[in-house]
Amino acid sequence: MDAIRQGAAGVAVEDIQERLESLGYVIDAVEREHSSFGPSTSAAIARFRIEHGLSLGDEVDTATWSLLVDECYQLGDRTLYLRLPNFHGNDVRQLQERLNILGFSCGEPDGTYGVHTEAAVKLFQESIGVLADGMAFPDTFDAIERLRHVWAGKPADGPHPMGGMGFARAASVLENVHIAITAEDPISRNVAGRIWNLAHATIDSCGIELLDSPEGASPDIQALLVLSASALPENVASGVGNVMLDDFDTLPPRLRTAVQSSHATPPTTRIELPVGTAAFTVGDAQTFAVILLDAICAALDGLELS
Repeated sequence: MDAIRQGAAGVAVEDIQERLESLGYVIDAVEREHSSFGPSTSAAIARFRIEHGLSLGDEVDTATWSLLVDECYQLGDRTLYLRLPNFHGNDVRQLQERLNILGFSCGEPDGTYGVHTEAAVKLFQESIGVLADGMAFPDTFDAIERLRHVWAGKPADGPHPMGGMGFARAASVLENVHIAITAEDPISRNVAGRIWNLAHATIDSCGIELLDSPEGASPDIQALLVLSASALPENVASGVGNVMLDDFDTLPPRLRTAVQSSHATPPTTRIELPVGTAAFTVGDAQTFAVILLDAICAALDGLELS
């Protein structure tokens, strides 16, 4: 399939947005109304790809679409049985989780209907007195549902999507804060520039400035963010916060804490980008920019800056 990316619109985009929302991702109401692939859809796709082990990016290619479809299956949506290629998806994972809790081991829930899952289904079917053929039909699903009081609420390894803060709220934050972003190297300058572009595309009266260096910060800057593709040097100035872009769920509170803890003037926080040794692409830069802008808005929302 041809990749679907920001700027697209139509039925395919509407389908993508519906699936993302069903998984807990936040899509801007205006984009949903017009079935348009805008910034919030892009941010949701970027998070979905990261959280499901795909390469960095914010477009829907074949691999992303296939996984998005898989994650939207609910137990009972289709008959499951052993075949090649294996069935895989969220419904398979739900089946595995519930059978494991009921005592019919499928092994680690991986969302793939393999030989261990088939064996567990056969044992379960045998235990409830139906044909033990390893094919999960509605009667198997119904029997599992009748045992909800046993497996419901028990720990399971299901998907835990990270939701964005919403672009209307983000726009309000961007309008009411005056912060500056700079960078230490070409890669992080690329990301910083994209953050600035996204912020000013969100709202015209955006309070984010893009600086060539920290020394260029004006006196009325409330906070300074310094992006870097390098590890924190040992001789970093005291009072400068440092946050690694690794755990995306905890990034906003960590960033907020770093800004609040900084004793520099203006409060300064350094953000390390997980570039690694692989080639860094335009898509990687855009993905980092989308994630960071959302985290910045969430971190600064309601924060009183001097």
